[in-house]
Amino acid sequence: MTEPVVRAVIVEDEPAARTALLTLLADEPRIEVAGMATNGREALDIVRRLQPDLLFLDIQLPDLDGFQVLDALAGNVPRGLVFVTAHDEHAIRAFEVHALDYVLKPFGRPRFNAAVVRALERLSAQDALTLQRTLASMAEDRRVGNRDIGELAVGRTAPESTGEPRPRRLLVRNGARVVVVDIETIDWIEASGDYVRIHAGARAYLVSERMHALETLLDPASFLRVHRSLIVNLGRVRELSRDADGGGSVVLLDGVRLRVARSRWDVLVAALGVV
Repeated sequence: MTEPVVRAVIVEDEPAARTALLTLLADEPRIEVAGMATNGREALDIVRRLQPDLLFLDIQLPDLDGFQVLDALAGNVPRGLVFVTAHDEHAIRAFEVHALDYVLKPFGRPRFNAAVVRALERLSAQDALTLQRTLASMAEDRRVGNRDIGELAVGRTAPESTGEPRPRRLLVRNGARVVVVDIETIDWIEASGDYVRIHAGARAYLVSERMHALETLLDPASFLRVHRSLIVNLGRVRELSRDADGGGSVVLLDGVRLRVARSRWDVLVAALGVV
């Protein structure tokens, strides 16, 4: 099986250093350099737009420094972060923001390659949390084709009064067939390209809907977006596992393990009432 390509962005203001990074990364087939930035403002724009998996970030930049870039990105910080800098005094702070590595300039090929291997291994470990379920979903998509992609409608059982009530069920319409899905039976929801897949018990429903639109229908006291592509039913969470990078995973009652983004961990813990 071909390994998935990791999309990377380089943020480096020195031309010689940019060239060195590009040259070294060209020898790593598992990484695709999706974009480059020469200052902090450019970095904010390109990371938000491309949403890369891996960020090679200089600390000393003409406008914002590397840590200011991370602060401004907030929830958009890539899950893989490698600092490439000429200054060693920021190493402790780099550890605090869960960087995967800290490479000092000037660097040679062995040191840089070691950082790349470390980053790829860490990203692979994160991806493995959902790989099995994702492959199963892809196989199901190929099996059913487009004929089983439903349209979503909302079923309400409470009268509308002063405010818009949360729906208690979703209606998945496919041609003349309509399946009623009680929202309380939903275990988790995943983004699948332009669609979402709703997992409820042993059933999964692929619907033509965007993740954000579906999220707005759900009660935030019961459902939480733990990753840009995952929403979980908090009542189905059985176990939490924290990673060294600040993110982690949840295990649901049925044994499904799902990734939790670093930016969503504290929100999840608070929502579950974990002390």
